[in-house]
Amino acid sequence: MFDKLVKSLETCPIVKRGEYNYFIHPISDGVPIVEPELLREVAVLMLRNLNLEGVTKIVVAEAMGIHIGVALSMMTDIPLTIIRKREYKLPGEIALHQTTGYSKGELYLNSIKKGDKVVVVDDVFSTGGTMRAILSGLEQAGAEVVDVLVVIKRGEHDIGRDYKYLVEIDVDENGVHVLNTQY
Repeated sequence: MFDKLVKSLETCPIVKRGEYNYFIHPISDGVPIVEPELLREVAVLMLRNLNLEGVTKIVVAEAMGIHIGVALSMMTDIPLTIIRKREYKLPGEIALHQTTGYSKGELYLNSIKKGDKVVVVDDVFSTGGTMRAILSGLEQAGAEVVDVLVVIKRGEHDIGRDYKYLVEIDVDENGVHVLNTQY
């Protein structure tokens, strides 16, 4: 029944970036095209796997967390907070330093206050660097992180807490290999 995500990963293109085998997928890259059936399947699987009891906000990171966060927010009526790559200088804004395997930069957290109960969803773990920055910022804001879920897990990552994933993969020059699913 839930096979669109796995099939789409097993057939997605791979490109080399230096020595890194990079998979190109609608959930993690927004290309070649984000089909509504795939996005709906991901949202339903997130809904089935997340602990949403008492949650007041869904937190995602720009850019590729936005579409999965919107789908989940629309299904649950839980407001969505997007961590942006641009500074807005709003009161209470928290700058987060993000370091991944292939980039460094600042992210900006707004609209989170002490006592908020949040879930964090993201498209993919490649290094865990973005998620560690997000969790640090949420702690600084005084939010309680109820649950964390990524759609695609690539490799092992210690982010300082338990997390869930929908699909675990490995990638080599021959393509994406699905190792495990949690649904």
